[in-house]
Amino acid sequence: MQQVLLVRHGETLWNTEQRIQGQSDSGLTEQGIQQARQTGQRLQKAGITHIITSDLGRTQQTAAIIAEYCGGILMTDARLREINMGVLEGRALTSLTPDEEQWRKSLLNGDPAGRIPQGESMEELAQRMRGALDAVRTLPAGSQPLLVSHGIALGCLLGTLLGLPAWAERRLRLRNCSVSRVDYQSSSWLAEGWIVESTGDIAHLNAPALDEMKA
Repeated sequence: MQQVLLVRHGETLWNTEQRIQGQSDSGLTEQGIQQARQTGQRLQKAGITHIITSDLGRTQQTAAIIAEYCGGILMTDARLREINMGVLEGRALTSLTPDEEQWRKSLLNGDPAGRIPQGESMEELAQRMRGALDAVRTLPAGSQPLLVSHGIALGCLLGTLLGLPAWAERRLRLRNCSVSRVDYQSSSWLAEGWIVESTGDIAHLNAPALDEMKA
């Protein structure tokens, strides 16, 4: 069995301002830095050998802080980026027109054709996230990888591992610096492949983490 831990990045300035981030970037707040430290402390004895992060700044910053506690080889994989939110990136939620808000909600509410102009579909996101996850199976035997990614991206990955379509309504809450776990296994009781062990754990955080639905 191969175990993979999944972490969403720490709180960012744009999270607190309820701005749409997508593949644009915003640095961690002091709270986000503290969340990353607490995540590192929690995982300090987890035997992490590889920390593989999205190439966006907020995930790289989170991963670097976690690595201070856990060690491990730091790597980047652009497939772990957040969904491309197209023309809405950088916009405050309160500034969206009704049509723009409908574009955004089409990615969250189960619309198979959902896509923001100049952005990605959930199906495109799911394919690259699954590719990034499957790639960890090429790591040396006994590796314990940690993937650092984003709220929508991780929610889409976990949902599809559960057998939901990529565009299904979002029903998993993944707050900043939450920890999830998936395993690849062969079992007489479960179909061979990836299974979801746990999602969205924030027991290690000493202050409320933002709901990614506000990000």
